[in-house]
Amino acid sequence: MQRIRLRYTKRGRLRFTSHRDFQRAFERALRRAEVPMAYSAGFTPHPKVSYANAAPTGTGSEAEYLEIALTAPRDPERLRSLLDASLPAGLDVIDAVEARTPGLADRLTASVWELRLDGVDPAEAERAVAAFNAAETVEVQRLTKNGMRTFDARPAVVSLQSVTPHESAADGPIDQPCAILRLVVRHVTPAVRPDDVLSGLSAVADLAPPVPAAVTRLAQGLLDDETGAVTDPLAPDREADPAAPAASTGAADAATAKAPA
Repeated sequence: MQRIRLRYTKRGRLRFTSHRDFQRAFERALRRAEVPMAYSAGFTPHPKVSYANAAPTGTGSEAEYLEIALTAPRDPERLRSLLDASLPAGLDVIDAVEARTPGLADRLTASVWELRLDGVDPAEAERAVAAFNAAETVEVQRLTKNGMRTFDARPAVVSLQSVTPHESAADGPIDQPCAILRLVVRHVTPAVRPDDVLSGLSAVADLAPPVPAAVTRLAQGLLDDETGAVTDPLAPDREADPAAPAASTGAADAATAKAPA
């Protein structure tokens, strides 16, 4: 079997699709694109698709990953184009490589998030960020299926800072007070999500946005502790391709996000 790894996005209104909704849409796209999928055994065979660390419903993302298994070889870029054309706008397949190394999920150890806080003065946000960064512990609560859980969100946060609008990837004009935060968080257990960090900002500095934050994942991959970068998880597969040029590709460069200082 050939295995192909894909990077896709959730943009605009499609950020509100659940993971199950995306699975249905993607399996329809596989059929439309006539992809020679490998199927599981048993009474209810299903396409062999492995999803890795999907973003929560309601958050946008520029860096979602999955892997598919094929029964016949296909050119990754041609396959990417066919699948992208078969999905609705907003669910965009933007990168594809042949899997040549093991452990894609193991390389997703951190995420870079952007939080747009409409109605929040940037100076107020900077004050809250400074209080969060100075805190040794930031206890937050989350309602789980087993009841309310309290945990410390601070250790998972590698960096948190306020950025200016021109540094932001947010869509649309900013014609009112608006704070934009850049967050780098490790993938730990229990998972610390952007809304947990917002709860932490409320706890340490009484930061309370008047409307829900618009949250977008900009990148996810392996965290380099030395450089503070979240690196492209597909880069090892490109480097292992004997036909690939020695220099890094533009897609690999675009998928690497520098953590704030």
